[in-house]
Amino acid sequence: MSSNTQIQSIRAIEILDSRGFPTLRVTVRLQDGTSGAASVPSGASTGENEAVELRDGDARRYGGKGVLKAVANVNEIIGPRLIGFEASAQARIDRMMCDLDGTANKSKLGANAMLGVSQAIARATANHRRMPLYAYLGGAGARRLPVPMMNVLNGGKHADSSLDFQEFMIVPRGASSFTEAMRYGSETFQALKKLLHERGLSTAVGDEGGFAPALKSNEEACELIVKAIERAGYKPGSDIAIALDPAASSFFEQGQYQLTRSRQGNKTSAEMIELYQTWVERYPIISIEDGLAENDWEGFSTMTARIGDRVQIVGDDILVTNPRFIRRGVAERICNAALIKLNQIGTVTETIEAIELCRKAGWGYVVSHRSGETEDSFIADFVVGMGGGQIKTGSLCRSERMAKYNRLLEIEQELGEAAVYGV
Repeated sequence: MSSNTQIQSIRAIEILDSRGFPTLRVTVRLQDGTSGAASVPSGASTGENEAVELRDGDARRYGGKGVLKAVANVNEIIGPRLIGFEASAQARIDRMMCDLDGTANKSKLGANAMLGVSQAIARATANHRRMPLYAYLGGAGARRLPVPMMNVLNGGKHADSSLDFQEFMIVPRGASSFTEAMRYGSETFQALKKLLHERGLSTAVGDEGGFAPALKSNEEACELIVKAIERAGYKPGSDIAIALDPAASSFFEQGQYQLTRSRQGNKTSAEMIELYQTWVERYPIISIEDGLAENDWEGFSTMTARIGDRVQIVGDDILVTNPRFIRRGVAERICNAALIKLNQIGTVTETIEAIELCRKAGWGYVVSHRSGETEDSFIADFVVGMGGGQIKTGSLCRSERMAKYNRLLEIEQELGEAAVYGV
């Protein structure tokens, strides 16, 4: 017996992301005509254990970065197998896709193909039920708006700048609402732009919308941010704090952390920890993500023991939103929070499982975008549905970043007095 919530069709097309590279968009249509679509992001700084983002490898199209294979896997393999399934059976559908792929890292069908289907099915079901996506994903208790980590200075793989560290972020922790947090962030971002202009430094932006100036050192980035916070009329630390994402794997070579861009020499794991400890004492830093390389498990554990009582130590490349690595991370106490990226693992269900492990361990979790983004605002609803209270979705410019922020502003308005801001 057919149901009007059964999947009628699943179709994917190749589109372009915010960097002009191909990705895919998937549209799911149900028997009653309701539909849902989702576009898949792509990362530049990726962990070696992430689920596979399937690319064509045909140098004649997009320099080998085409995704026609992933599109075909949706249209010719995944889609036909899911026709007739109840769209609300998210966990069953996601499990079936994993079984259909049959690999540990989704290298057969591609995590990008699978995630597009998984997210589009969730959105189609929410649309059928005439529910906001965050309410469908999180239930009646979904009302927490996240504190944003706003990328204001770019380095590493995200920009051609003199900074070794990939992201320097501002965190409007003292705001009373998400709406106020956006004002805090925007005013500080504009103050930083004026400071850079006054010093004759570039105000061009990197992949995620942060400025990418030629600074003298990584420390100068923190100093500029503190000055921008003060110029905007806020108090560093209490109103607006700093978060870092060094993405240390990107400058770890031959057993050392090579700070070549800033000409600060090579450092051991212990020396990097000492550097962070000094910075935490000097600057209002409350979170450090990927401060060490993805295979430096011992270093992560030492760092967490040393400064984890004062700052949030976030694992990204070392954990890759993978329940298996998160379990090991909890057992070895390598950090106290995880970055959560849907496309690192490949399905909505597995991402929720990763979050559940963080909750059980008492860890924080930060829902995150990728450097190659689309206008899809799925993660805005997802972070509210999951109630974690923290999001990374880029700077205060570039429409693919603002789409997430603007959706969160809408959600806060929808929730009204029921909305809660913060961790």
